[in-house]
Parts: sequence; structure tokens; C-alpha cells
Amino acid sequence: MRIRRAGDAALLVETADPHRLDAAVRAASLPGVVDVVPGERTVLITTTGDPDRLAERVAALTPPPRTAADAPPVEIPVIYDGADLAEVADLTGRTAAEVAAQHAAAEYTVAYLGFSPGFGYLTGLPDDLRVPRRPTPRTSVPAGAVAIAGPYTAVYPSSSPGGWRLLGRTDTRLWDVDRDPPSLLSPGTRVRFVREDA
Repeated sequence: MRIRRAGDAALLVETADPHRLDAAVRAASLPGVVDVVPGERTVLITTTGDPDRLAERVAALTPPPRTAADAPPVEIPVIYDGADLAEVADLTGRTAAEVAAQHAAAEYTVAYLGFSPGFGYLTGLPDDLRVPRRPTPRTSVPAGAVAIAGPYTAVYPSSSPGGWRLLGRTDTRLWDVDRDPPSLLSPGTRVRFVREDA
């Protein structure tokens, strides 16, 4: 674990398991901590107190057990009929059915949330399905679109512009203000996509 100052009121912690560190910091209720933001390999901790003193306390924390990793994965049913499925097949040298099967066969982990409420960046995409973003983003991607870009896969929780390549769609609601918590996914959550027929 490497801890660095991030400005006058924050720490940036590089760690192999940001989700466990995030849980440890939250559970410890350290004085002065304002926010904890896990990323793929880092945790940003903002504070109203002394960052150097906070760094000592963070370094002494014992991460909790991997409870999130032991929980069953969230299953998201997907109809693989996305607008970019054939193009992804061409880019990867596979058939559309093979792309869908390989995408659904993998298990993913939410690295972090961003871009829009409930948008989880999922790691675990097989190397040979990694394709670049579209050269020109769409002005509107529908809610529920299942997409890939670079090393990530994701589900668009709401209609928005986007440049990821669309593989399919789901009716699963990733963000629901009437749910507690509103986001279906959180950092560390495991996810599996389940193929469905149209």
C-alpha cells in the first residue's frame, strides 16, 4: 500500500484491493474523514483534519474479510442484439454468437462507479474481447444498453451520450431512486451476464 498526499485535504492510496480498504476506512469512522472514493487501484480519502495524521491511521487499518467477493454475483439477463455486436465480431475475428457467449461466460467485478449515477465500470472482460471505443460517440444510448470499451464492460443505467460498443440490452434497472441504495451495483460487487432470447 502506498499513501500520498493529494492536495491540502486528501490522501490518494494505491492498493491491490481498493474495495477492502474502502470498507476498512468506512468501518473505522476515522475523525475528519469527509469522503472515501474507491477506484480501480486507488482510494481517495478527503479530510477536514491533518492528512499526515490520517495517513498514519489508514496505514494501521486491518482490511475486513472479503465478504463482497464471497457474496453471490448479481445476475443481469441480457439479450445480445446490440447495434455494434457484428462490428465487435469483425474486430475480434469471431461470430456474433461467439462474442455473446464469451461475454456472458466471464465473471466481472465492479471496479468503481462513475460517468452517471449507477454506471459501474466492470473489470474481467476477456482480453480478446477488448476493443476501442467508437471513433464517434452516439448522441443517445438507451438505458439498459450493455456495452464494452477497452478493458471494461458496463450497463448504461439511463439514456445518455456514449461511445462504448453496444453488445446487447437488459431490462434490469441499475439506478432506481425508490430503491435503497439506489444503485444496484457498488464497488467490489461481482456481476454475471445471463444470455436470454429475444
